[in-house]
Amino acid sequence: MAYVAGVDIGNNSTEVALGKVGESGEVTFLSSSLVRTSGIKGTLKNAFSVIDALDLALKKASLSRKELSSVLLNEATPVIGDVAMETITETVITESAMIGHNPSTPGGLGLGIGKTINIESLPGAATTDTFIVIVAGSVDFEKAALLINQAWERNLTISGAIVQKDDGVLIHNRLNRPIPIIDEVRYIDKIPLGMEAVVEVAEQGKSIDKLSNPYDIATLFKLTPEETRHVVPISRALMGTRSAVVIKTPRGDIQERRIAAGKVTLIGETSKAVVPVEDGAEVLMENVVKVAPLVEIQAEPGTNVGGMFENVRKVMAELTDQPVSDITVRDIIAVDTLVPRKVTGGLAGEFAMGNAVGLAAMVETQLLPMKRLARKLVEEMRVPVEVGGVEADMAIMGALTTPGTDKPLAILDLGGGSTDASIIDSKGEVNRVHLAGAGDMVTLLIDRELDIHDIDLAEKIKRNPLAKVETLFHARHEDGSVQFFSEHIDPRLFGRVVVVTDEGMIPVEPQEHLPKIMEVRRKAKEKVFVQNALRALRVVAPNGNIRLIDFVALVGGSALDFEIPKMLSDALVEYGVVVGRANVRGLEGPRNAVATGLLLANQHR
Repeated sequence: MAYVAGVDIGNNSTEVALGKVGESGEVTFLSSSLVRTSGIKGTLKNAFSVIDALDLALKKASLSRKELSSVLLNEATPVIGDVAMETITETVITESAMIGHNPSTPGGLGLGIGKTINIESLPGAATTDTFIVIVAGSVDFEKAALLINQAWERNLTISGAIVQKDDGVLIHNRLNRPIPIIDEVRYIDKIPLGMEAVVEVAEQGKSIDKLSNPYDIATLFKLTPEETRHVVPISRALMGTRSAVVIKTPRGDIQERRIAAGKVTLIGETSKAVVPVEDGAEVLMENVVKVAPLVEIQAEPGTNVGGMFENVRKVMAELTDQPVSDITVRDIIAVDTLVPRKVTGGLAGEFAMGNAVGLAAMVETQLLPMKRLARKLVEEMRVPVEVGGVEADMAIMGALTTPGTDKPLAILDLGGGSTDASIIDSKGEVNRVHLAGAGDMVTLLIDRELDIHDIDLAEKIKRNPLAKVETLFHARHEDGSVQFFSEHIDPRLFGRVVVVTDEGMIPVEPQEHLPKIMEVRRKAKEKVFVQNALRALRVVAPNGNIRLIDFVALVGGSALDFEIPKMLSDALVEYGVVVGRANVRGLEGPRNAVATGLLLANQHR
């Protein structure tokens, strides 16, 4: 009799299955554990999480380390996935500057057209011009209103105002006649003077009309067709705002330079293809399929995608003590998306939604680092440690302990950095594939598209449903159901969209409408999880035909997601495939498949 532990080191979590192996080889499972993986999968830093997970499983079984006969590690080559969002739309504004945001208290209503002028220069201004006054933060609201009223008495025409401080309403209430006023403009010193400008303020609850339409901007400023093309980013960025300003600046005053998105070279066993990132994700992935199986993927130096690839290779080389030249990118997934992008010429931090391609690259190294990890664990624990079976094979063996399953069976393991698929036929032969892109890419898409800049919050949005707090005593969940509370909700959450987690409600920042957040979350999962699942199954399916697969079991943490299993089921229903979460050993659910498989494989040695 011997006590043996199977250890599955994943991108995000490390799992252990602890069992007792009898003299005839039969396995009796005693306990299991799960902890967060420390470091990149397959590197020496994993030792910390492996030891923690082993100690936890041993404690559950009332055993000590010295009673362990051996530890089996999954034979997975280290994989690092990195993701880049490469914007493929270029914003070049040569003759316009803009201010477009939603201050809480703009003043007045309507549209004002005129030349920009410092408010303190009004006393000496000519009466023949129409002006938009610029009010710096150093000018008190009472003085500003007084100067404007005095200008009117001198027959000057004032059609609008741009104010640095939050004084729009205070100034408006002291004027003899109403004008549109936009306030809270931080970079007011950057506004050029003596230039044509248009100010627009909409009624409360509505958005601007003229300055969000490129043809209206062209009409107001008498633009040529080419100039109109340049102001499209401005009009797009101003859509949905309550107030805005557009200023015509000297030619060439505002320009933008950009680093090209770059080209990707796909090298297959028999052919290769060069694809510009600007062509979009669909074209890129079509070429990935055409040249498969891939041997290596290269990126154009000096470009955004080239920088991303080089960073991935450098990180892995440092972690594994291998030369950068020995590190190759072996797979890639690309998805089309929209991301907020700062508009050149903006004076209040304006953004426009730009087309982008999200890329996840996968780098593989040799088996050597896993052997180094095994030696490190032996030194730390004084227990025999060896690298066991191939990860995909072990996952199949573990999934087959699910009640109601039998060969042939396919599994999908949607992890953090990669998507794995394997299939075992009635003869016991296994076909497997390891692809780039999974949960981490979904999280990044959510973070970028919602402009959150908080990966932890984006991860929570990915994993949990949403709700809208409508009163201090009830919230409406995204499925339309209403939940009432006996005690009042935190007043800071009133009227907010929140993520409903086991730890409580977490507000989404910046504020967005619930339907938009839901749409971004679901589309991100469809673009990555569903696309990659279909791509993986086509590789492992007999003759590349998914219809020849009868059963697919989902394993790994993503199988516990509240909407992924249904998404995959909907995507595979047309192929007649039965899809469901595995229930490893009838006890663990979709978790612990690889760790369980390692123990089961050990009994046949």
